[in-house]
Amino acid sequence: MRHWTILDCVLTFFRWALPICVTLHALRHKRNTSACAGWIGVCWVGPFVGTALYLMFGINRVHRRARKMIDHHSWEGRELLAKYRQVMDGHLAPLAKMLGRLTERPLMGGNSVKVLHDGDNAYPVMIEAINQAQTSIVLCSYIFRADRIGEMFAEALVEAHKRGVEVRVLVDGIGSGYFRCAIERRLRRDGVKCSRFMHSVWPWRMPFINLRNHRKILVVDGRLGFMGGLNIGEENMLRLRTKLPVADTHFQLRGPIVHQLSVAFAWDWSFTTGEELRGEPYLPEPVPVGDVPMRIVTSGPDADLEKIEYGMLQAITLAKTHVRLMTPYFLPDDRFSAALNLAALRGVVIDVVVPKSSNHAIIDYARDANLRPFLDAGCRVWMADPPFNHSKLMVVDNEWSFVGSTNLDVRSLRLNFEINLEIYEYGGRARPVCVHG
Repeated sequence: MRHWTILDCVLTFFRWALPICVTLHALRHKRNTSACAGWIGVCWVGPFVGTALYLMFGINRVHRRARKMIDHHSWEGRELLAKYRQVMDGHLAPLAKMLGRLTERPLMGGNSVKVLHDGDNAYPVMIEAINQAQTSIVLCSYIFRADRIGEMFAEALVEAHKRGVEVRVLVDGIGSGYFRCAIERRLRRDGVKCSRFMHSVWPWRMPFINLRNHRKILVVDGRLGFMGGLNIGEENMLRLRTKLPVADTHFQLRGPIVHQLSVAFAWDWSFTTGEELRGEPYLPEPVPVGDVPMRIVTSGPDADLEKIEYGMLQAITLAKTHVRLMTPYFLPDDRFSAALNLAALRGVVIDVVVPKSSNHAIIDYARDANLRPFLDAGCRVWMADPPFNHSKLMVVDNEWSFVGSTNLDVRSLRLNFEINLEIYEYGGRARPVCVHG
């Protein structure tokens, strides 16, 4: 009888102690009040199960880990890039200033950009760049399929490795296969260094299962870069006429901006493997090759939390005439929705292009059910016919473009590791990036 009395006391103690501890921790560390209230409610309703779930999914250990990396690592090149820093004027100058302070990256002049539509146009250029590589190749992709297209990339990467090029490949731990990643095994078998971002089958690593690396990066010799929304797989080749073809937009970059792109990959690689990619051959001295001002903007549940969304919100706030958005998934949060609606109400033309049918029917249903407030405010929503367009593009007043991997939904804006590129109009160069689909 005494045994059960002690057990009852212990259970009663934890019945109250656990939710109290979770409440104090959530109030101190949760930035989102809705999430904070939700976790507190779950833990008070079911103290033991709720606390276990909070420990697994509610604590952002990635942010703490990133802060430690900032304290111990300082990526080289800030002084080197200072001489290419460009200052903007005009009504979007506050946007350039804000993003400079937010990202701690300068706006870089001396760049060129080329738009590559779909895998039909992008893949041959990317593979040719890999084949011509002399010193280094870094590649990051959310999806890297082990199909005919994936094998073409894998073969090019292996051949580059065999001729002495330093090759690093980073794929997402979920997007490219959770239990089995065939492309990782294929590359490692032939000596290419390949790793999966935040992947583990062990339960104590489960807190990271909801945080994915959605970035798409390819840099060759530290001077030629590619980024955008394009994954690696047959579905992106429209001429192959797969069951669900995917249109997309990718960008070829040259100039000092490639240094920022390389550093973004180096951060992810160090975060995943602990290996630091410094100096030659990964970060050679930049060489200007054009006149387009650009800057890389990254975001994720780490030290870059919500930076891409902040940039988009500021751009909408400063817009005078027109905001054009193209996204495969349109489920923005309340503050993004409010920014669009307020801009429309003050007379800015808001055009949002979404696919009539995406690859997730449930998301299409949720999107359509939430369009009425945008339409009532005066926003124009356009439904694009097939093929499913996976492009993520934003243009403000034909003077500023924001392109990359970020979708307009809460997962992409808050949970995923994303990368975008801002391009300032210089001789009419902002306009072409959204004329697709």
